[in-house]
Amino acid sequence: MTSGAVNIGPALTALAAALRGEGPAVELSAGPDGSPVLVFPATPGIEDAAVVVRTSGSTGTPKATVLTLDALAASSMATAVALKGEGQWLLALPVQYVAGVQVLVRSLFAGTRPWAMDLSGGFTPEAFTAAALELTDKIRFTSLVPTQLQRLLDSPTAGTLAALRRFNGILLGGGPVQPGLLAAARDAGVRVVTTYGSAETCGGCVYDGVPLDGVEVRVADDGRILLGGATIAAGYLDAPELSAAAFVEDDGVRWYRTNDLGELDADGKLTVLGRADDVVITGGVKVSAAHVQAELEKLDGVLAAFVAGVPSAEWGQALAAYVAVVDSSPEGIRDFTAGAAWAPALGPLAPKTVLAASELLMLPNGKPDRLAMTVRLSELHQGK
Repeated sequence: MTSGAVNIGPALTALAAALRGEGPAVELSAGPDGSPVLVFPATPGIEDAAVVVRTSGSTGTPKATVLTLDALAASSMATAVALKGEGQWLLALPVQYVAGVQVLVRSLFAGTRPWAMDLSGGFTPEAFTAAALELTDKIRFTSLVPTQLQRLLDSPTAGTLAALRRFNGILLGGGPVQPGLLAAARDAGVRVVTTYGSAETCGGCVYDGVPLDGVEVRVADDGRILLGGATIAAGYLDAPELSAAAFVEDDGVRWYRTNDLGELDADGKLTVLGRADDVVITGGVKVSAAHVQAELEKLDGVLAAFVAGVPSAEWGQALAAYVAVVDSSPEGIRDFTAGAAWAPALGPLAPKTVLAASELLMLPNGKPDRLAMTVRLSELHQGK
């Protein structure tokens, strides 16, 4: 297989050997243009280790997650069943993250030639459209995060819309999807499938709220989501205590205990309610940061928001918000931060500290950098 503009040939060769059990486990990182850089970490004691993926580190130190041949095969097969076929994939995400490397893995299992987008100039609608036009198969897929799709649908050209509509499925994951974005995509004729999962589950394993074939979902007594089945990782590399805390065997099923809260309806469809650590106790009152974030994102002029609890001498913890606003001029940021236009609407849920900017701080994989924004908000609150 060849890759075109970005050279992914060596990565495909190494991954193919690992997936056949004929080579060492592979860990990928991204070069300046997005081309994969190969590392071959030792995985002692883990049978059939094929891929090592670092967790995003959005809330702390990344963990090296070990994915086996069997887990990746199960994930790839279940994905093909859910998408009703195998086809050609466009790689538009960094390969060091599970959604990126899975584009290559699925292509290898399907026997199709992936195309890698040149990310040297960052992710832009123009670069995405150009890369999408290089795909030759009739059946086409890609994986995106919400920030990328938002950029593609902000005043899209006819060419970008045509390219998006030609995909048989666009997997959208990596974080919560605003209902408005999902509605805009579907109104534009873009076939979007929302996904939920993590590196520990070989990426997305719940599509549009429904678990893939071979995947089981439970909600524990404390409200946390448990994901089980054949796609679950072998554990964390050189971290037995972390592995023991996150993974458990029960009645022959391997489970991963997430840090997310959720609920299942009568039909077994999963709704993710937010992170377990999103509950902020401020002044003795428990407040859901995810709920405050959702309320902020309903406001006119708000593109996206992140809400966290920060240390406060007066409140114990105080609600603080990092908000991406439409009007990011100095005057617009000053007016929004003052809060006169929106604070009354939130009432007691109004954050004590607000940092407005043109966009949220993001990790290279397109996820919000929760840790960095929390640090910035803590510093701002303490400086008041």
